Amino acid sequence: MKIAIASDHGGYELKQAIISHLSDKGFEISDFGVDTSAVSVDYPHYAKKVAHAIINNEATSGILVCGTGIGMSIAANKVPGIRAAVVGDVFSARATKEHNNANIICLGQRVLGEGTALMIVDEWLSSDFLGDRHQTRIDLIEEV
Repeated sequence: MKIAIASDHGGYELKQAIISHLSDKGFEISDFGVDTSAVSVDYPHYAKKVAHAIINNEATSGILVCGTGIGMSIAANKVPGIRAAVVGDVFSARATKEHNNANIICLGQRVLGEGTALMIVDEWLSSDFLGDRHQTRIDLIEEV
């Protein structure tokens, strides 16, 4: 499984921790930036890069990190075919994959501890889409 990941300056440290964690587990990671927390950047640029990596089949899943995860999710969801969800707990991580087949999760460095964030990532990556009635709902979302 190839994971596309990016952050803005407000999510850089958590992004680095996630990359280390997933690399240790054998995942292939594509890091779309940023390379430092010292320079303020505009998060939509980075959300777009990860979203397009998913749409272009360059990655199977995406992780975006900013201060809250909210801005990244709003930006990523502008790309047709992306289902990006802000996740703040392990149950929601599982549910957003099982029910919504989210292809990107968005995390907030300023609202999550590193341990919780890593548990969220693990749960999301190990969960599977349940299909059935949930696919019907995703189809309805796509029609919006």
